Amino acid sequence: MPIDATLPYDETNIFARILRGELPCKKVHEDEYSLAFHDINPQAPTHILIIPKGAYVSWDDFSERGSEAEIAGFVRAVGRVARDLGLVAPGYRLLANVGLDSHQEIPHLHVHLFAGKKLGPMLAR
Repeated sequence: MPIDATLPYDETNIFARILRGELPCKKVHEDEYSLAFHDINPQAPTHILIIPKGAYVSWDDFSERGSEAEIAGFVRAVGRVARDLGLVAPGYRLLANVGLDSHQEIPHLHVHLFAGKKLGPMLAR
């Protein structure tokens, strides 16, 4: 079910549980500010989720409340994951859904990284 990005952070969301070690993930990167792991329902041959370790509902929430270090660390982690997986030359897509109209389903900021095939147009016509 999509969420309203203005709602308060829900400590029981699946990504919060992964960060606390209550649920497993297939990790590809972790540092002070972020965790990246394989999506359990991949929509492309490579489908990685990258999440900040802080309790942020959405990109809007993160950009407003995140510290400079958290924001820089998270953005750098996204680039590092793409480089470490060898995705820069062939190309990749980043997607971050915010709120109801975008169909955001989990109330924790996350960036999808898609790669591994030609991804086609951004939105269906």
